[in-house]
Amino acid sequence: MAERKQKGRIIFHIDMNCFYASVEQAHDPTLKGKAIAIAGNPKERRGILVTCSYEARAKGVYTTMAVWEAKRKCPELILLPPNFERYRIASKAIFDILRTYTELVEPVSIDEGYIDVTELVNGREAIELAESIQKRILNELDLPSSIGIAPNKFLAKTASDMKKPMGITVLRKRELPNILWSLPVIEMHGVGESTAKKLNELKINTIGDLAQASEVFLKSNLGKNGARLKDRANGIDNREVDPNSIYDTKSVGNSTTLPIDLVEWDEVRKTIDGLCERVAKRLSAKNLAGHTVSIQIRDADWHNSSRSKTFSNAIYKKSDILEIAIDLTKKHWHGEPVRLLGVTVSNVIDRKETAEQLSIFNYEQHAKEEPIIQVVEQLQKKFGKEIISKGMKEKKKPNYESQTSFSKDFLEDHKD
Repeated sequence: MAERKQKGRIIFHIDMNCFYASVEQAHDPTLKGKAIAIAGNPKERRGILVTCSYEARAKGVYTTMAVWEAKRKCPELILLPPNFERYRIASKAIFDILRTYTELVEPVSIDEGYIDVTELVNGREAIELAESIQKRILNELDLPSSIGIAPNKFLAKTASDMKKPMGITVLRKRELPNILWSLPVIEMHGVGESTAKKLNELKINTIGDLAQASEVFLKSNLGKNGARLKDRANGIDNREVDPNSIYDTKSVGNSTTLPIDLVEWDEVRKTIDGLCERVAKRLSAKNLAGHTVSIQIRDADWHNSSRSKTFSNAIYKKSDILEIAIDLTKKHWHGEPVRLLGVTVSNVIDRKETAEQLSIFNYEQHAKEEPIIQVVEQLQKKFGKEIISKGMKEKKKPNYESQTSFSKDFLEDHKD
């Protein structure tokens, strides 16, 4: 008997349209059909738009635009402060709907996620299922969405961006040369400004150039990421839809857009201190520690730069994060006016998994702890390892108070 041909995967990428603005319009129907935007404090320049409705976009308003400029373009624009608790509740409701179809649901941000429907549908049925999901989210939650249908996650993500609002798009690998290859590399999902600049310097200007470039050439100039980007440009992506990815926090960070450009070191340091404090609190809430500290600086001309430093010992205390962040900033900031600052701790692990390496500097501290360690080991041997452990283990309630955070703290709602 001939071997049965393996069934191709069918992946949906669900992307909510103008999510924060749509949630506000669903909460207050009088806002429907009006130009609205979600922003920070409109009295300060930090009032940069987080998102805006399609009615506002029709007037030339867009996400990341400064409030004053948005009001100039659209005087009737209605500005609303962000309500992250409201958005979190709406997000959970969306993913609860998706999980009524299959357990293979992977949230990737508060307003988007993947669902593997391979075992649910075939061919044309996929479009009918997507229409059903889209209508259900609209009817039950009053929220519009776009859905991309494809054989892998990259293509599904790309497809969902192709028709908004309320779009459903099918994208097949064989269609890439005609649909994507003529576009600039910056248009490809997964390519940011920095990578696009590097590719352009290598004379790789379009997605087609990237797809046809030598893998050896790309690896020598961009490392493993070069080969991965070439695969994506050719529609190759073997990542599975992983419901357990919600447990894999990779980084914790905070950034802030400043009311006025900073040029004095004392002000820059004060801002970094506040960012490090917030990062440390979030690490504590998640019981995490990280090996890498990064800083982000955006100057008055919107030029972005970032620097990082990696250590063998994972850290989580504010004092440690601050020391590294300050050192990186002193070395790489040259006095240009600063518009945005950010601090991130990445390569994170569960704090109870941290194992500090002995060195000449911390040997004395370990020596002091040795009697305590022996007692702990005796208790664990008698009653089990879970009876006592170093550090705190309780699960803390996530904090949604950040006014400008685009973090993935909402993923806590999806964990058992």
